[in-house]
Amino acid sequence: MKAPLFALVCALALNNLPAAAQSPRVATPKPAPAPFLTPSQRIDPHELAVNVVNRSTPVLCAEKDNVELTFTSPNVRQFRVQAIHPAYIGTINVDRYAPDFTSCDMTQDPVFKSDARRVTFWETPEFWLTGYNYPSFWRPGSVPVRVGNRVENGLHLVQLWMKHRERAEEVLVFYPPDGYWRARPLPFADMRWTAYGSSFLIGPVEVQERPMVALKAIAFDPETMTFTIDFVRGGSAKIKLETIDQEHITLETSFSEDVPKNYPFASMRSMYATETNSDVARVAWRTKGAEGWGEAPVMSWQGGPLTELWAGRVTPSNHNKSAPDMVFSRFSDKPAP
Repeated sequence: MKAPLFALVCALALNNLPAAAQSPRVATPKPAPAPFLTPSQRIDPHELAVNVVNRSTPVLCAEKDNVELTFTSPNVRQFRVQAIHPAYIGTINVDRYAPDFTSCDMTQDPVFKSDARRVTFWETPEFWLTGYNYPSFWRPGSVPVRVGNRVENGLHLVQLWMKHRERAEEVLVFYPPDGYWRARPLPFADMRWTAYGSSFLIGPVEVQERPMVALKAIAFDPETMTFTIDFVRGGSAKIKLETIDQEHITLETSFSEDVPKNYPFASMRSMYATETNSDVARVAWRTKGAEGWGEAPVMSWQGGPLTELWAGRVTPSNHNKSAPDMVFSRFSDKPAP
């Protein structure tokens, strides 16, 4: 099949965009980079292999995150997360994003009541942060979010917005109560909107009814477009918005030395009911020293050690058709500069 290979080649090429194309403050698409090098010429011989455990389970409900890929390594200090438009993005004429609660029973989910509110607590002409409190959430909102001297407490959701083509585009969201993140590129070509899809966790991943990361505090530095996250279990991480354009969004992550080593350091969560009702249906991976990529359906993949992982779709789905593929790569045991 040519489609998954095309998606992988796109992911590899995007891994090494020139520095001039990596400013998040540039909203206009960049010219195509020079022809990319073959993978063997660009692979770092010192790259770190991490282990990925596939804990995905079959479900009938299309709104449950039953896909779970958990990353473990006692040595990792840095890695990259990318959300990339799927290979078929240019073929979409009509998108689909409405939720599908068929066969879903969420009556047993925990509920914590709250007063609903919305607040914009940081803003420039190009970017702004908006926070929300929902009437209820599955965990209490108690994590402070700080920008400069302003602190907002109790938020359930924080959105990073960006001005693009004279309109507002939501490009990144995170949930302070449970540590979940979602990212998406700017809309492709002339599209006016694209969907979110998979979510991911960064930090000591544990299970409290469901996988989550317990956060102590979050701070955002507008000058560097970097989030600093303090973990309840110890240590911290920095998540920098490195690149944002109409092809992909790149987040560079680094951990402090004192982050606990006995927890997974990241996890990707998504949904799969069928090939055509999913946010992720296939995975592809590269192992250290391998001559090529492995590919498999996400539900039957055995997991294992790898240096790069792509998770996405090659067949358009009825669910969140334009949602991006996810790529996890550039694992390193070296501290951030």
